[in-house]
Amino acid sequence: MIKKFIRKILGVKDERDPTEPHILGKEEHGIDLKLVSPNAIRLTQTLQEAGFKAFVVGGAVRDLLLGVKPKDFDIATDATPEQVKKLFRRAFIIGRRFQIVHVMFGQELLEVTTFRGKGSNNAPKDEHGRVLRDNNFGPQHEDAERRDFTINAMYYDPATQTVLDYHGGIADIREKTLRIIGVPEARYREDPVRMLRVVRFAAKLGFTIEPTTRAPIPVMAPLIDNVPAARVFDEMLKLLLSGHALACLKELRSAGLHHGLLPLLDVVLEQPIGMKFVTLALESTDARVKAGKGVSPGFLFASLLWHQVLEKWTAYRAAGEAPIPALHLAADAVLDTQTENLALQRRIATDMRDIWAMQPRFERRNGKAPYKLLENPRFRAGYDFLLLRCASGELEMEIGEWWTAFYEAEAGERERLVTQANRPAPSGEKKKRAPRRGARNRGGEGAGASSGTGAGAAASAGAGEE
Repeated sequence: MIKKFIRKILGVKDERDPTEPHILGKEEHGIDLKLVSPNAIRLTQTLQEAGFKAFVVGGAVRDLLLGVKPKDFDIATDATPEQVKKLFRRAFIIGRRFQIVHVMFGQELLEVTTFRGKGSNNAPKDEHGRVLRDNNFGPQHEDAERRDFTINAMYYDPATQTVLDYHGGIADIREKTLRIIGVPEARYREDPVRMLRVVRFAAKLGFTIEPTTRAPIPVMAPLIDNVPAARVFDEMLKLLLSGHALACLKELRSAGLHHGLLPLLDVVLEQPIGMKFVTLALESTDARVKAGKGVSPGFLFASLLWHQVLEKWTAYRAAGEAPIPALHLAADAVLDTQTENLALQRRIATDMRDIWAMQPRFERRNGKAPYKLLENPRFRAGYDFLLLRCASGELEMEIGEWWTAFYEAEAGERERLVTQANRPAPSGEKKKRAPRRGARNRGGEGAGASSGTGAGAAASAGAGEE
């Protein structure tokens, strides 16, 4: 005990045998078995009855130790992918870089990986050192060593209710510290996406990134450019849909990681209107995620990239283009760039374009134009986007209030609103505002309809889910 205290004071790490885990019983770790998926218990039990080792692993164990019910359960085993596949009727081997098995139980998908070995120096790598393919299997302690962070390198056995901790993950969870396993520079070079993951975990969990884990990130950030764009997009989507998107983006900037991902944030977050717009969009997205509601990635990226579109739209109009063609040219320019950087899926890009293209139409409130816009299948997403623009100060609040009243009004009242919107105001008198009303949720969730308009509605309507 005294030796341990002295070593802690001197900053010397305990020289524990890395091949032997620290084993914690139920009384020490406090995991509630009720939070574990019954299918994960069934899967580990089936593997164990067949003579294999099997554990719940990674983020699920981390969340269980924090008292949070995991969204996903990953399983680690010493069975090979082929051996796992033989034990389950609905099992599929996938992956080229790392082979894994997806096992389906009803609608629940469980991911099963075979313990990874230290790997071979002959494993295919790119010119920057990123591992391209490595399916070497090995003992459990080597599998733990290959995992990214100490808090994600623990194994839970539901049968014995014990936790195996090879790298001090329990201590780091209790100290709210994110620490990479091994030499940070080498681990980031193997897989640059780890730099994005550490940022996401820090923001989501409220943990501090340990100094030696954090130090290389600004220097090594350009390595992310060598990662396939689709994989970066998947990680960005996890980051933005984590329920802590605003905190994640601030952490990205702090760590110097934003340049190759969303470089416009530097510009947007330094402009009062742009910063307010993005902040409202991300806050509303976070609120919807935490409430268990759906979020539209198209709406989210349309919000993040809107001020880049707005800047180019203004430039094209100044060059003599008509407003609508100018907007389409601006949207094309932004999407071409971001599709290359982030591998935006065509469906998401189409949703973004539809939302942007609708915005000028909200300013036309005469004749049949408002009625036609209301029939647009993407109206709700465009309307929610309009409310964000009003709440951020980009447009007059009166426009959003008018559309809220028109959206929820009956036929006769809609005719009056159209007439009122196009009636010239008496000299020296401002046009009367449409009455404030609570938006009714017609045709689905929308982006989270709530009472009130303007900033209030935008705060809950930022996800554009239809």
